[in-house]
Amino acid sequence: MVVVTDRISIEKKKTRQGFGHELLELGREKDNIVVLTGDVKGSVNVSYFADEFPDRFINCGIAEQNMCNIASGLSLVGKVAFFATYGCFATARCLDMIRTTVCYGNLNVKIAGSHGGLLTGPDGASHQALEELGLMRVLPNMTVVIPCDYWEARKATRAVSEKPGPCFLRLGRASVPVVTSEDAPFELGRGTLMRRGNDVALIACGSMVYEALLAAEILAGEGVEARVINLHTIKPIDKDILVRAASECGAIVTAEEHQIYCGMGSAVAEVIVRHQPVPMEFIGVNDRFGESGDGQELLTKFGLRDINIAEAARKAIKRKG
Repeated sequence: MVVVTDRISIEKKKTRQGFGHELLELGREKDNIVVLTGDVKGSVNVSYFADEFPDRFINCGIAEQNMCNIASGLSLVGKVAFFATYGCFATARCLDMIRTTVCYGNLNVKIAGSHGGLLTGPDGASHQALEELGLMRVLPNMTVVIPCDYWEARKATRAVSEKPGPCFLRLGRASVPVVTSEDAPFELGRGTLMRRGNDVALIACGSMVYEALLAAEILAGEGVEARVINLHTIKPIDKDILVRAASECGAIVTAEEHQIYCGMGSAVAEVIVRHQPVPMEFIGVNDRFGESGDGQELLTKFGLRDINIAEAARKAIKRKG
C-alpha cells in the first residue's frame, strides 16, 4: 500500500523518459525491436534508442500516417515496431491507418503517444491529447495503457513489447510524482490497490493517481477511508477489482486527465452498470478543449485536483442512501 502526503518533496520524473530508458534496454536485449518517430525524437525520448541503434531507427518526418503504415509493414516481417509521437498525432491523425491496418490486421505494432493530458501545458490545445484514450479503446484488438509514473512507464513499455498485437501507451510531457517503486508488481489488465478503504473508491489513472492519493488523505482527516485504485490498463479492464470496489465501498469516483466522455471513467461505468451499480462521480475534462498555460495551473483551472476528487467523493457517498 502506498500513501503519499507531501506534494512538494516527493520525487518527480517523466513517464516519457521511463519509456525511453526501457526502450533502450529492450533494444539491447532483442534485435527485432524497431523504433519510428516523426521528427520528435528528443521530445518523445526515443533518442537513446536512436543513438545506440541507428540501423533500427527511422525518422519518418512529419508524416505520421506513413509512419503507422511503415510500422505495420515491419511488424509483418517479424519486427516489434514501436512508433512514437505526440498522442494527438499518433491517434487522431492516424486513426484510419490504426483501425484498418493495425487493428483489423491485428498487427504487432506498439503506439507510444506522448504529451497526453493538460500537463502538456504551454504547447496548448492542439498538442494536448485529451481524446486519444477514447479513440483507442473503441478499436478491436487494441490494448490501452496509462502508466502513472516513471517506473510504471518502464514496466508498461516492456509489457506491451511482450504482448502480441496492437498496443497504445499514453505518456506525459511533464515530470510527475513517483508513487510506485522499481520492484512493485505490474501486470497488464490488472489494476493496483494503492490504498485500502471501504467508504468510497477513488479510481484513477496516469497523473491523477497522485491526486487521488492526496484526496484520500484529505478524506481521512474527515473520518472517511477511501480506497485508491490505480487503473493503469483500461483495455482489457480489470473487472474483478472494480466490481469488488463497488461491492465493498458502495460509491466510486473516477479521475483522469482526459475527456470525461469515452475515457477511463466511461470504461469503469460500463463495468459497474452491468455488474454492481453504485453511485459514481467523474473527474476529468468536461467537454472542452485544453488551453495553453502552466500545466499545474491548468489542472487547477479544469478541476483535476485532490480537492476536486475529495468533493466528488463526498457527493458520491451522500448518494449511497
